[in-house]
Order: sequence, then C-alpha cells, then structure tokens
Amino acid sequence: MNVLIVGSGGREHAIAYCVAKSQKADKIYCTPGNAGIAQFAQCEPIGAMEFDRIVAFAKEKDIDLVIVGMDDPLVGGLVDELEAAGIRTFGPRKNAAILEGSKAFSKDLMKKYNIPTAAYENFDDPDKAVQYLKTEAKFPIVLKADGLALGKGVLICNTLEEAEEGVKTIMLDKKFGASGNTMVVEEFMTGREVSVLSFVDGNIVKTMTSAQDHKRAGDGDTGLNTGGMGTFSPSPFYTEEIDAYCQKYIFQPTVDAMKAEGRPFKGVIFFGLMLTADGPKVLEYNARFGDPEAQVVLPRMKNDILEVVEACIDGTLDQIDLQFEDNAAVCVVLASEGYPVSYEKGLPITGLDEFEKHEGYYCFHAGTKLADGRIVTNGGRVLGITAKGKDLKEARANAYAATEWVQFDNKYMRHDIGKAIDEA
Repeated sequence: MNVLIVGSGGREHAIAYCVAKSQKADKIYCTPGNAGIAQFAQCEPIGAMEFDRIVAFAKEKDIDLVIVGMDDPLVGGLVDELEAAGIRTFGPRKNAAILEGSKAFSKDLMKKYNIPTAAYENFDDPDKAVQYLKTEAKFPIVLKADGLALGKGVLICNTLEEAEEGVKTIMLDKKFGASGNTMVVEEFMTGREVSVLSFVDGNIVKTMTSAQDHKRAGDGDTGLNTGGMGTFSPSPFYTEEIDAYCQKYIFQPTVDAMKAEGRPFKGVIFFGLMLTADGPKVLEYNARFGDPEAQVVLPRMKNDILEVVEACIDGTLDQIDLQFEDNAAVCVVLASEGYPVSYEKGLPITGLDEFEKHEGYYCFHAGTKLADGRIVTNGGRVLGITAKGKDLKEARANAYAATEWVQFDNKYMRHDIGKAIDEA
C-alpha cells in the first residue's frame, strides 16, 4: 500500500524506518519530512497544519493509509478531515485527541472515572488562581498551561513568590500563547517517571515496552525543559507488579472512559506515569508516539507496524500478539548548543554513513535538511542516536560510542542519559 507519514522529527523517522521494513508498504511519502526520512520516503514540503494540502496530496498519490505523528495536527482535527475524504488514517479524531490537547479535560476525566492522578484545580481567572495558591496550596506545586506547549508549558514552583510569577507567565504574559487561557494547579508528585506507549483500537489497549525520558537540557537534570534530550527502554523501575496495576486501574479504564464519553480513541496513547509511594499515578496523557520515546521503543518491536496500525483502525487489536525484543535501547539526542533558547542552524553534519555499517545502531533525524546536496542542521534537536544492547548498560555504552561518529559545529548532548539505570 501507499503510506503517508505526517511530521518532520525523530519520531516520524522511527515510524518511517518501521514502515519501510513492512511487507505491506509499497511507496512511502512524508509531509514535510526531513533529510533522514528522505532515505525511506518521498518528502513533500507541506506543513503538518496545512490540512487542505495534505488531503489533496493524499488523493493525488492514491494514499491507502496516513499515519499522523505529531500532536498539533491531531488536536487540530487532521484525522477527521482525511477520513471525511475517504482516506484511512491512524491517529485519534479531534474529539479524542483532546486527551492531550487539554490538560483540564484530561484531569477532569481522571477525576470522574477514578483514574489515579495528582490532586488538582483548574483556573480560568488568574486572580482566583493566586488566591488559591495563597490560601490552599502546599509547596512545591506544579502549574500547567492547559493546551499544547511543546512539552514546555509546565512550571514547578517551590515558593508562593515563584507560583505568583508562574501565574503571570502562563495566564497574563501568555508565554505559551492561548494554551495559557486555562491553567491547571497540581499537587507535586515525587517518584520515578516512566512512559508507557500503547496501541488503542477504541475498545482495548495493548502496551508497548516501557521507556524513560530526560526532559531537562543539562546534565543532572539541570537547565530548561526541552522536548526530550534522550531516553532508555525498558525502564527497570516498571516491574510486572506495577504493570499489572496500571493495566487494571489506568490503561484500560482510560480507554473505557473515552468510549463512555462518546470520544472513542484509536491510535497511540502515551501514558506518562509517576511511580509514587502511593502507587503509580498519571502525570499526563499524549495522543501519539513520544519523541524521543519512539526512537527506543519502535526499533525493539517485532511486529509489522502496518499490521498493528490497521488493527487499531479496524478495531481488531485483540487479534495482534504485540511482541518486543528481549534487549534494551538507549537514545542520546544531539542538539544544537543553546537549545531550547536560541541556536545556529545550517551547519554541515558529517559521519552519518557510519550507521549503515553497524547492526543495532540508528541515527534518527529530528532537525535536519538537505542544502546543496549536504545534510545540515535545521533545529534545536538535530539527531537521535539510538543503540541496542543485551541490557541497558551495554545499550548505553553503545549509544554514547556512536555519538562520536557524528560531528557538527555546535553539537551538544547530555552525558548522563540512562544514568538512573546504573542505580537500579
């Protein structure tokens, strides 16, 4: 079949890699894509939010299946538009993508259906939010912009002064745009963070192998929040007991809740969990593969991705035996110095061909483009260097070794991705 992938990051490169391995894939396209995705797919410079152009392109190329990788087009309703045009599409419709699109919606859903999460209040009025912080809040406390903010719309405040400044940042200065019209004030949870990606067909959920992301820009979890500086899979902290609890009290109940609300969810639900002293609780939901979580989870998946994707669309996921390799993977993000604030683009990248010589090593492009026949940097997160190993320690050593193969002038990375696994 002809497949179209919508997106331009490392996640979409990982998806394209898996689609290219499928027996069912004929021609692969990507909008807008990047220099790495171009190895597998014909890239077309159409933005992910240009819905009319995407639909027209899909019709023109006789696309049999569209996979939407990014959050913005999902929340904006791209799946609905493609389906209205008669094109099979993988991803939640607009009324289900609200699970990620509105933190206030997702918190209210969890409260209504008794899904474990942090205590919270939602506010539309900044004065009322400040009043609540002065009279009822326990510090530290978490402030979250309601809508999409590229993983950056979350502030952890240790004092009332910090929290008042946070309300100003989110609701008055609108640092995260309209996402800050509503704000969630949430109890601060402590524990290990774990990400569990899952396939969902509207009725049932099948979880992939666990992963853990590193959000802060600097070593030792210092610096600003980013889209993710690296990740490892599986998480040694996500035990069989924890999985059994989550399946029963979090994963399936979330799918059932969305169905009960008349918003059946088909696609990928990313469960962001905190393993607290009181048991696992939901930090957040995402309505798509994580980035960079996809870069460590998908290379370990044994199944044909297109068979799984079609089962989700057709409501036959119960017939799929989802399987992952009994090994580990680590991804280290090579970023541009200065990310996530300001950085130079257009710098030539060398050493990319080295990955073709080694089994179990991957270089997923995030912010790259072709310029005058050369691959150059084109974003804050440039490449995701992923390697497998028999266990996490070996995978981590392999990934860091492979980061040396690639060079560009303002190359920057964290040196402690997966350090927690040495303590496990």
